[in-house]
Amino acid sequence: MGKIIAIVNQKGGVGKTTTAVNLSAAIGAAGKKTLLCDIDPQGNSTSGYGVSKREVKKSSYELLIGEAEIGQTILKTHFKNVDLIPANMELAGAEVELIGLDRREAHLKTALSQVRERYDFIFLDCPPSLGLITINALNASDTILVPIQCEYYAMEGLSQLMATVRQIKRLYNPQLDMEGVLLTMYDGRLNLTQQVVNEVKRFFPKKVFSTVVPRSVRLSEAPSFGQPIQYYDGRSKGAEAYDALAKELIKQNKKR
Repeated sequence: MGKIIAIVNQKGGVGKTTTAVNLSAAIGAAGKKTLLCDIDPQGNSTSGYGVSKREVKKSSYELLIGEAEIGQTILKTHFKNVDLIPANMELAGAEVELIGLDRREAHLKTALSQVRERYDFIFLDCPPSLGLITINALNASDTILVPIQCEYYAMEGLSQLMATVRQIKRLYNPQLDMEGVLLTMYDGRLNLTQQVVNEVKRFFPKKVFSTVVPRSVRLSEAPSFGQPIQYYDGRSKGAEAYDALAKELIKQNKKR
């Protein structure tokens, strides 16, 4: 049964979508059957895999509001072992539409339960907010992966995220756990970077991945070519980092 991991941080610009795209590609390249579900209305994971948002017929929007079966939304990508549930701007309306639906917090969980057996890992690229879409993701997930950028204000909002996680555990999903914290935009030359690393490790003892993702021009360029970094420039520092993270994650989940 596939492990479901929500990649979540309500703060924008922390490397959440970069991680969703490149980690899922690295896990797929390592031989694990992978599904990436884009539930961010910006749809950047979708375009990061070279899928045109305008041409998507059935997306995570229809899936969440119950207008499509999950099988209708899954696309095969051009990349090894990775399937995608795409998103587009219509998803922005799902927050409002979900309010009036029964069991509004469990729509994604119900849908993903139908395909869990097909995959080793299912990643959810969450929106930068703590609304109903993110609540659906936390309810559906086994664990959360939290990217944190090595910059000033890195910890801002994290206490709110963890309070939401505790509430979801109490109300809907008692098994929800922390997969790990990923340090992104790492620059070892800066004193601030080390200060942030120390602060994050204090806040999340034993939950910080040993892999860090460096600042990288190639990582920034890859999405405009519709390719994960491993396929755009497999020798870059960004590709090496996500390959190392994939190995670390697979090792943490040896039984899968």
